[in-house]
Amino acid sequence: MTTTRAVQIAIDCADPAALSAFWIEALGYKLQDPPPGFGSWEEALEAMGVPPSERNQASAILDPQGNGPRVFFQRVPEEKRVKNRVHLDVRAAPGLQGEERMAALEAEADRLAGLGAKRLARHEPRPPLAFGHIVMADPEGNEFCLD
Repeated sequence: MTTTRAVQIAIDCADPAALSAFWIEALGYKLQDPPPGFGSWEEALEAMGVPPSERNQASAILDPQGNGPRVFFQRVPEEKRVKNRVHLDVRAAPGLQGEERMAALEAEADRLAGLGAKRLARHEPRPPLAFGHIVMADPEGNEFCLD
């Protein structure tokens, strides 16, 4: 018998707090609440004895509706060097086709660029299988697609 598993997406980065803030805006997610009994993560980390210089080691964001996966950001010492082998597709135009689809993707690309993302490429629709998409990079260079 197969057991269904929950999926968490882990992203290596230099600045977990800043990158999680970008993805909160991109996905409509929220910062994971601090442990019970604490009003903020700063308060919780202070109580745990974590020195201020070590408080940006990780961050996690959640789908407020509880449907999407948890996204975990962890600080790593090395910089990103090559193209991602796995990437996120942000479904910015589900059900749309043609020019209407591409216009919705362009609007989302502009919004995310205003938050620090970078446009990398636009791929035009090629029916019947390719509906068009835009390749972007988040503020740390991690590629993702607006689909």
